[in-house]
Amino acid sequence: MTSSYIPYGAYWCSPFARWQGSLGHLPSVEFAAHVARESLEARGISTDVFDSGILGMTVPQQYSFYGLPWLAGMVGADHIGGPTISQACATSARVLSLAAQEVKTGAASCVLAVTTDRLSNGPHLYYPRPGAPGGIGGHEDWVPDNMGFDPYTRGDMTQTAENCASKWNVSTAEQHEVVLRRLEQYEDALADDSAFLKRFMTLPFDVPDARFKKTKSTMLGDEGIFKSTAEGLTKLRTVKEGGTITFGGQTHPADGTAGLIVTTEEKAKELSSDASISIQVVSFGQARVEKSYMPAATIPASMQALQRAGIGIKDLTAIKSHNPFAVNDIVFARETGADLMSMNNYGSSLIWGHPQGPTGSRAIIELIEELALLGGGWGLFQGCAAGDTSMAAVIKVGK
Repeated sequence: MTSSYIPYGAYWCSPFARWQGSLGHLPSVEFAAHVARESLEARGISTDVFDSGILGMTVPQQYSFYGLPWLAGMVGADHIGGPTISQACATSARVLSLAAQEVKTGAASCVLAVTTDRLSNGPHLYYPRPGAPGGIGGHEDWVPDNMGFDPYTRGDMTQTAENCASKWNVSTAEQHEVVLRRLEQYEDALADDSAFLKRFMTLPFDVPDARFKKTKSTMLGDEGIFKSTAEGLTKLRTVKEGGTITFGGQTHPADGTAGLIVTTEEKAKELSSDASISIQVVSFGQARVEKSYMPAATIPASMQALQRAGIGIKDLTAIKSHNPFAVNDIVFARETGADLMSMNNYGSSLIWGHPQGPTGSRAIIELIEELALLGGGWGLFQGCAAGDTSMAAVIKVGK
């Protein structure tokens, strides 16, 4: 894709909060609309510019059947329609891909792309089974049950990371070294009163009450970050007996929302807060690997996206990953030659958490801002997803 652009500054993200925290009471679609509306107003962008929209989310909420049209109405764009997308942890990348395709094919000229999820207080679902003894149905708790069991492989997420750790001979100590480096990088985002985060995030952030009528509390930044130490990490037991993955070496469930605008080159210049900065959506890749090796799926997906962009790993100025496990970054770096310790500058989901739907959007927004600070260049986002899959995206920032 060579004709889809993101206007500089036309994106936003709420702070992320560890589940059951300050955002746990907010219905995710309504919260996404609230943040999107305030963000568009703050940027002076009228909803009249949109002719399409896409909503990405993975955890059902009350009335989420109405998806994007409902969100668009609450934002003030009730003249647009569009799909609601769910692709587990690859939801953000898929939303961006579809938005870019709409612009490239001429199906739309300006797309509102919003992602959201609340892992807190997820739904308990009951599935009727009239043919079962006594008609007794089945049930699941959407969030913990799906994180803990893949119906195809009959394993859990942590096992996929253990399988990769075993195949690539990754030790617990090496994983913890990456965790400490990722924390160091996130601290850079907090420097100068969170100057980096304030490039796309409203801070302090007023948390509304459940009716969105008044402010319930205020967040000064991401909530629930666990500041690990080398000494503390060494004391942790592994999650699985005989394994290598500790709770310190993986991300945590969270709540949040993020959004961005995808449009034509001409419209991007009009909507940009700095028209001298261009953000081109270049290419995408997707892959699926063998059963229960989810973290490794990022490797072929990234190679596909880079090949389609006509560049190699050495041409990249910055790399961002959705890294639910430290193992993800280690095996990716070993197989591609990427610099393990310079990936994920300013933060990653390993540290600031994983609300699923908006996780990739935040990483892509941070990638854009890092490239802008560096004077432009090629950027890669990659992340694994449930079902041993992955999506990757290449963007190019020019100044």
